[in-house]
Amino acid sequence: MPSIHDLPTPLPIVDADALQHNLATMAALRPGTRLRPHVKAHKCTSLAAEQVRHGHLGFTCATPREVMGMAAAGVGNDLLLANETLDVHRLTQMADIERATPGLRITVAVDSEATVDAAVDAGIKEVLIDVNIGLPRCGCSPSQAGRLADYARRRGLSVRGTMGYEGHLMMVLDPIEQKAKVDAAVDLLMAAHTDVGGELVSSGGTGTFHLHDRVDEVQAGSYALMDTQYGTRDQPFRQALFIWSTVISVSKDWAVCDAGLKSLSMDHGNPSIADATVWFCSDEHITFAPSAGTGALKVGQRIAVSPAHVDPTLALHDRMVVFRGETPLDEWPIDLRGW
Repeated sequence: MPSIHDLPTPLPIVDADALQHNLATMAALRPGTRLRPHVKAHKCTSLAAEQVRHGHLGFTCATPREVMGMAAAGVGNDLLLANETLDVHRLTQMADIERATPGLRITVAVDSEATVDAAVDAGIKEVLIDVNIGLPRCGCSPSQAGRLADYARRRGLSVRGTMGYEGHLMMVLDPIEQKAKVDAAVDLLMAAHTDVGGELVSSGGTGTFHLHDRVDEVQAGSYALMDTQYGTRDQPFRQALFIWSTVISVSKDWAVCDAGLKSLSMDHGNPSIADATVWFCSDEHITFAPSAGTGALKVGQRIAVSPAHVDPTLALHDRMVVFRGETPLDEWPIDLRGW
């Protein structure tokens, strides 16, 4: 039987038990249509299929590539492109896939007349009005949401409802402050929805999923694998993703492993290594200092590196290996990466 110690590095590895704990925990807290998992967090149809097995059939996507890849894999029956898209060619491909796939529903987020027009030109049937509820990114003004919905309907689109993402509130540490700010953001979204109409209000993420009792669905994604940033929160999910790495050099006060900037996202800070302090990362290396009393490291030893941000980390790799103990169980392609 092969061992994870035989795997080439650097390589994403997924703790099977931690993953199943995370999926089952979220499915119990937000079952069925109350969660629309965001596949941008893992970009893997095999993992998405595990989410389907836990009762989630609707998915959030960040790119047309993710939508088309999910449809091609036959995973999920209600796919939302929660991102503004002006590429009529790719939107047309999505519309063609929907027409050719019985039971499949594809919805696109819009926040302007230009994005509405692109959806119409491509043959898209359904949209959500994306509303800015505090994050300075996409989304129309709440006061303009109703007008945009009217325009979309005049152009022949079906408006399913509204969505808004309070991403700026995911890491507010004080729970009372976070709840107050999320409530204020959702107030904006619900007021916009009153003007828009439709059956669906979509919002939230892993950092705020527990605060949403007024929306129909939450677009959480990172909960499945987790990272060290979300790990600072008091949440019922476990770290399931690691970058498996090899110690390639040992000095008196530090050691070096073969993961680095090209295998880890650094936008949320340094990765973590158990019983060690990470000093810095370079292209192909992490320099770290083992904690006192942990014993001497040896060249060739394998170690697990915990990334600070799961989504862009996995986008750097083409596969992940699922393991239990020291035994690899399966290899999943990260088949939704790229554009």
